[in-house]
Amino acid sequence: MPIYLDNAATSFPKPSQVIEAVEKTLRLNAANPGRGGHQLSLQAGRLVMECRETMARFFGVDDSTRIAFTANATEAINLGLFGVLQPGDRVVTTSMEHNAVVRPLRALSDRGVEVVRVMADTQGFVNPVAIPKACIPGTRLLMVNHCSNVTGTLQAIEEIGPWCRKQGIIFMVDAAQSAGIFSIDVEEMAIDLLAVPGHKSLFGPPGTGFLYVRPGLDLQPLLYGGTGNFSQSATQPVEMPERLESGTLNTIGLAGLKAGVEFLEACGLEHVRNHERELLHQLINGLTGLDGVVLYGPLGSAQHGGALSFNIKNMDPALLGFRLDREYGICCRVGLHCAPEAHGSIGTLPEGTVRLSPGYFNTADDIEQALSAIRAISQ
Repeated sequence: MPIYLDNAATSFPKPSQVIEAVEKTLRLNAANPGRGGHQLSLQAGRLVMECRETMARFFGVDDSTRIAFTANATEAINLGLFGVLQPGDRVVTTSMEHNAVVRPLRALSDRGVEVVRVMADTQGFVNPVAIPKACIPGTRLLMVNHCSNVTGTLQAIEEIGPWCRKQGIIFMVDAAQSAGIFSIDVEEMAIDLLAVPGHKSLFGPPGTGFLYVRPGLDLQPLLYGGTGNFSQSATQPVEMPERLESGTLNTIGLAGLKAGVEFLEACGLEHVRNHERELLHQLINGLTGLDGVVLYGPLGSAQHGGALSFNIKNMDPALLGFRLDREYGICCRVGLHCAPEAHGSIGTLPEGTVRLSPGYFNTADDIEQALSAIRAISQ
């Protein structure tokens, strides 16, 4: 059985509770939620509502109707950016963003939105002091990646959010690599828009995610269509979450997402985080002692997310990743990780890095086997 160390891409394996919830829903009730008054449709609707309330509870959201379900974090990010920004607006972001942010902003730039980037240091950290300097009067929105998918660098959103709130700047956070690893409370952190994937550290199935929208903030929909209610009107509903949820929801996936977050709550976020931090600490210590190995990003595991990037000097990371997979059964990610600007910040363009990302179901023995493989290749 391969050793899976690519949890930053998607968590694997999934908890048995998630698998059971998906199977049970698919087998017993895959009816369309909110699209009928019969008992199965009502049951499906209740499941969606329960999932929405579970997400609200976990992320400190007072009103669960402010959560709009999406297929992934990328859709949620597009929903937020295109829903808020108009030609002539000014948006500030960072050099550590994923292409899920970079490409929508490029498209918006082509339409007349001014995009300003705050550069990170070689560890992938954006100095919070640099944010206010970039957010001159007239800035509409600040977009920040909470935790890098390349270096695991954690940004200080708990400082940035309250400052944005005082300035009247919309604060949007990409939580793709932090949701389910670090505690996130949208009220305490003054987050206006939060994009979350279900399939990573929340243990949900692929095809799940959501966008949280602060009360009082109205977005233009990305999709228009059937919402199951207000059918007599040719215009999109103004009420949340229907305004942003056109078409049939992924009820089966949401059943799994609900089970995933409930599993995380039952284990305890701190317990899960401590286990993953111990594995990361073991990995960092082991790689630090190897000749020719170069590590990127912060090396203190306490403020480091789940992704760790490294290279072996004079070796193509693509070749290293290939050998780890084919010769040793170590599943990892190589290249630019859909974040070329982040690699530009840490100095790893154009080759990129090898990325290892342990998860909750990995063991110390998994890490030791990975280290042994890297040691053998490096020698």
